[in-house]
Amino acid sequence: MAVAKKADTVAKTAAPVAEKKAVEEKKETVKKAPAKKAAAKKAPAKKVVAKESLHIQWAGKEYSQEDLVKLAKAAYKAAGNKDAAEKIDLYVKPEENAVYYVINGNEGRIDV
Repeated sequence: MAVAKKADTVAKTAAPVAEKKAVEEKKETVKKAPAKKAAAKKAPAKKVVAKESLHIQWAGKEYSQEDLVKLAKAAYKAAGNKDAAEKIDLYVKPEENAVYYVINGNEGRIDV
């Protein structure tokens, strides 16, 4: 009887060990799917900003927008205004050889 008990004990311990090996073998034979790579993020498209320039020509004269703004600011300061120019509007009147300006609500004229 001692041999029968020993055989039962060996059979009981051998069965789980055999099952464990079979499960491990299945795990090894199952191939893992390759990991998916994250899609590369594209850099946002750069916005192209056009460089603008304005040139006014009449009667053999030529002025750029920057020239007229400088003249208007100088005339604005010469008129006794001390505050900084926040808003500048220019009106070119070639038939009068003049540029009218409105800076911060103050009006003036420049003869060109």
